[in-house]
Amino acid sequence: MIRKIALISSFALQPLIVPSLIFLFLLFYAPQATSMGSWEKGYVLLMVFLTTFTIPVLSIFTLKLTKNISSLQMKNKEERLFPFSIVSLYYVMSTYFFQIKFNLEPLLIQTLVSITICVILLTGITFFWKISAHMVAISGLLAIIIAVVTQFPGNDLLYLIMGGILITGGLASSRLYLDAHTPLEVLGGILLGFGVCFFSFRYFT
Repeated sequence: MIRKIALISSFALQPLIVPSLIFLFLLFYAPQATSMGSWEKGYVLLMVFLTTFTIPVLSIFTLKLTKNISSLQMKNKEERLFPFSIVSLYYVMSTYFFQIKFNLEPLLIQTLVSITICVILLTGITFFWKISAHMVAISGLLAIIIAVVTQFPGNDLLYLIMGGILITGGLASSRLYLDAHTPLEVLGGILLGFGVCFFSFRYFT
C-alpha cells in the first residue's frame, strides 16, 4: 500500500507538470502577479502547459519508443542526459517565445527564467551526479509560494505554504522509499530548486 502511494505521488507530481502548477498559483492565487483577465490567464496557462509539459512529454515518449532510453524512469544519470538536454532546449525556447510573443508582467517572465535556469543547472549537474529532478521541481514551487507570500504580505496563503511543505516532504519520502534516490540526491534537488527560485523571486522581482 505504501509503495503504491509512493508511486502515485511520484507519477502525479512528476517534474514536467510543476511549471503548470506554478503558473496556476501565480495566475489565480497571487493577485499581484498579473492584471490579466480570466480568459487571458486561462490562455497563458494553456500555453505554459503545452510548451513545458505536453511537448516535452511527447518527446520523451518518442525516445522510449525508439529505444533511445530503456524506461521512462531513466534510472541512471547517463540515460537522463539526452532527455534532460532536450527538455532544457524546449524550456529555453518557451521562455524566449513567451518573452517576445506575450505581453506578460515581469513577475511571470521571471518565473519562466527561474524554471529554465533550474532545468539547465539540473542537466549540467546530471553529467556528474544523479540529482533528484522531482525535488528540484517541487522545491521550486514551494520557494515561489513562500517568496510571493512574504514579498506581498497581503496574501492570506498560509494554507498553501503548509500544504506545499507537506507535499514536498511527502514526495521526498516517496523518492527515498522507492529507492529512486539517495538522501543526498534528494537534498541536492531541494537545495537547487528552492535556492534558485527563492533567490530569484526575492532579489530580482
